Amino acid sequence: LKVAGFVHRVTRGSLVLSRPSLLYSSKYRVAAVVEGTAMSSNLRLCPVACTLLIHGLGIAQAAIVEIDAMKHDIQQITMSNFDGVISKFRDSAVSSLWFFKADNKADVGFLDEYNKVATDLKGMAKICAISCTDWPVFCDKQGVKETPAVMVYPTNPMPAFKYEGKMESKGVLAKVARFIPDFTTKVTKENVDAFITTDPTKPKVLLFSNKKTPPTIWKALSSETVFKRTVKFGFVSEDEKDVVQKFKVKKFPAVIMQRGSKAEIKETFSGEMKFTALKDWVNLHSESGMGDKVASAGGSAQEESIEESKPWLVQEVPELTAKSQGDVCFKGEGLCVIYLKDGDVSQAETDMLTGLSKKFTSQLSDRGAKMKWMWMNLAIETEYKSLFEPTVLPSAVVFNPHKRLRFTKLDHGEDNEVKGDEQGLTNLLDKVLGGDARFKMVPGQKLPGWAKRDAKKTEL
Repeated sequence: LKVAGFVHRVTRGSLVLSRPSLLYSSKYRVAAVVEGTAMSSNLRLCPVACTLLIHGLGIAQAAIVEIDAMKHDIQQITMSNFDGVISKFRDSAVSSLWFFKADNKADVGFLDEYNKVATDLKGMAKICAISCTDWPVFCDKQGVKETPAVMVYPTNPMPAFKYEGKMESKGVLAKVARFIPDFTTKVTKENVDAFITTDPTKPKVLLFSNKKTPPTIWKALSSETVFKRTVKFGFVSEDEKDVVQKFKVKKFPAVIMQRGSKAEIKETFSGEMKFTALKDWVNLHSESGMGDKVASAGGSAQEESIEESKPWLVQEVPELTAKSQGDVCFKGEGLCVIYLKDGDVSQAETDMLTGLSKKFTSQLSDRGAKMKWMWMNLAIETEYKSLFEPTVLPSAVVFNPHKRLRFTKLDHGEDNEVKGDEQGLTNLLDKVLGGDARFKMVPGQKLPGWAKRDAKKTEL
């Protein structure tokens, strides 16, 4: 008689253990069929009758591996759908496959450990299992001689390999997570503006963390099939003080999204820091169909590459150059306050200009007037140095780019005693707003030529 994975002999109401077997009852998880004629020839037993006899004799049922979709996050596959579940997605997804034998004690013990891996990596990797009891030929072809055994399938072109560590959830999870592709960008003070403004049709999602490297969740989001084409994921460590301050992050971890043609929409994630919750949130603003070009401002027929970076769109005080001049000053409403320097602007000067910008924006909020703040490097833009003719530097001009091109500049006094500092700029703006400033027409009503600069590609 075959019972609970072993062949038994029945004589005079007792059971004697013989050899192993692999036959089961779907109802009782034990098998019960008449093996031979060890019983009385007057007694005929059907499988159900034998099962009832076994229960009557108090025989314990042996534990087996049973993966329940309602209780486990493991995806059980078969030989016939291996290609459709794992092989087909090798270009984009990482998978693991546990080979098990249903009645093997070691496999029974490994079930809960492996399910922890499946739970922790749910949605991030395919955590699968296959029964070598049901598909022995497939297991043999895969070179599996003993179970439990786990194969890891990284993305192509990396070959699949057998996991050799301890059969514990921690080790298996670490090995699988290591191969999840990372398409995140490490965001620093040097590349933050370019990161935010490159590819204007793609939302930018930033994770601010007190860790040094992106966590598994962030790598998985960045390599998700749709997101890797439609969203850009950035990682900012706590050490990047300037970036943290720029986004006003106070606690870690924090996730912030910026989107819009000029990165003008900012949103902070307030849900649970779990893969599914983050994925659902990002998905609200992800578009599956992405073009290679976008129409330029003003709706003209001219097109520009979505790869072109426009850092000035997110800078509080951008530099006025040939590329930025349309967005920063000469298109749109308002007067342009241009801080003139013989070289680069310092952080202290940027902070000073930012403070003045906020101060005057507040004063003008109820007057319908607008001022846009920027700076210009006259060591490079020599044509504009000839136009403005500043007596000393730093200096400033207020430029009116509408209808008739005209500007007024900071008067440094007969002995250049007036400095191009916060007080000097405040006096200049007070004169403009009070109607006391004298504006000078641009000769020929034509802007000077812009300096040609070498294209520097910011590394992302």
